[in-house]
Amino acid sequence: MEAASLDEVLHAEGLVGRWSFPRSRMKMLLLENIHPAAVERLEEAGYSVETVKGALDEDDLIAAIKGVHVLGIRSKTTVSRRVLEEADRLMAVAAFCIGTNQIDLDAASDHGVAVFNAPYSNTRSVVELAIGLMIVLMRDVSDKSAAMHVGKWNKSATGSKELRGKTLGIVGYGAIGSQLSVLAENLGMRVLFYDLSERLALGNARRMRSLDALLAESDVVTLHVDGRKDNANIFGAAQFARMKEGALFLNLSRGHVVDVGALAQAMGSGRVAGAAVDVFPEEPRTNADPFESPLQGLPNMILTPHIGGSTEEAQEAIAEFAAERLLGYLNRGDTTFSVNLPNVQLAEVSGTHRILHIHRNQPGVMAELNRALTAAGLNILGQHLKTDERTGYVITDVDRDYDPEALRALKTVPGTLKFRTLQ
Repeated sequence: MEAASLDEVLHAEGLVGRWSFPRSRMKMLLLENIHPAAVERLEEAGYSVETVKGALDEDDLIAAIKGVHVLGIRSKTTVSRRVLEEADRLMAVAAFCIGTNQIDLDAASDHGVAVFNAPYSNTRSVVELAIGLMIVLMRDVSDKSAAMHVGKWNKSATGSKELRGKTLGIVGYGAIGSQLSVLAENLGMRVLFYDLSERLALGNARRMRSLDALLAESDVVTLHVDGRKDNANIFGAAQFARMKEGALFLNLSRGHVVDVGALAQAMGSGRVAGAAVDVFPEEPRTNADPFESPLQGLPNMILTPHIGGSTEEAQEAIAEFAAERLLGYLNRGDTTFSVNLPNVQLAEVSGTHRILHIHRNQPGVMAELNRALTAAGLNILGQHLKTDERTGYVITDVDRDYDPEALRALKTVPGTLKFRTLQ
């Protein structure tokens, strides 16, 4: 039997050496019905792609991730520290959605695994759904439609109102909240927003200094916050009590940010006259699994199955964006839009050999790395270093191929997590 090559040894040890072997030997696993446009783009670039329709639980994912270089998921698959520890070849994870709270980003950084998402691709779809839900709630369309289906005719203007002239309170003024702000204002609404970060107010929108102040003035309150753990149950009984009597409430952000029991009570008391919820603390993994919630059966309550970004246009845009981010990283080491590694924008490799080195951010790494490169006789044509509080990323272009011994030396640089070369 032939001796294992240095590349094979490095792969077996969880480090990546030279990626000059055929791209078709790199295994990509895409879960959760990711749009075919992603598969087409990745296969077109020469990579081998396997797809799975549904999400995988932790044990199944650990079994499936052996030998996988790139993992693609949506919102229902959890990539835990245990999964990342068991992944023997993993280089990158792509979340084909906005959120990344289902991925242990610290653990990914600790293992030199780049994580990408698609933060803007479904923004318009979520905003349009929010506008539509506000109109339907204002007019009590859902209940009137349900009554018609059982033969009840209830033609009445009582409680039915226009959006024009009403005050919209947006909690979270990021990509979705700010675009909703513009469209709502064009419909004649007055827009207030609250965000922990400094945000540029668009149009005539006015920033509120406190959430309580926003709740006191808003006819409609809509949440568009991220899924960080600190946001768990940020909206509960106290916040519903501070809303205007008879106001409307929407949550199209993350399920765990709202106490749904408190929302049900607020609906029962009449404090909240109508609500629309698209995300839930516990969601079925597949369409075949049952759904249960204390919000079921309430009047003027619209429940949708996490479809805010589920339009054909958004899913195709997400697929294309995330696939391009993966290809940029795999083909040239570009980490633009990575959510856990330092962001570095890189040109294509041309006439040089590129060495990519991911390490813990600790003193002495650059000195040891350059010492190893010098000892290997490599002439450095260009070098970039970018760090965050946890991780360092060094990109070095050299004028000729590496000596295999140089890779052995790179492996011994203190703090090394992953390295690879491109040419």
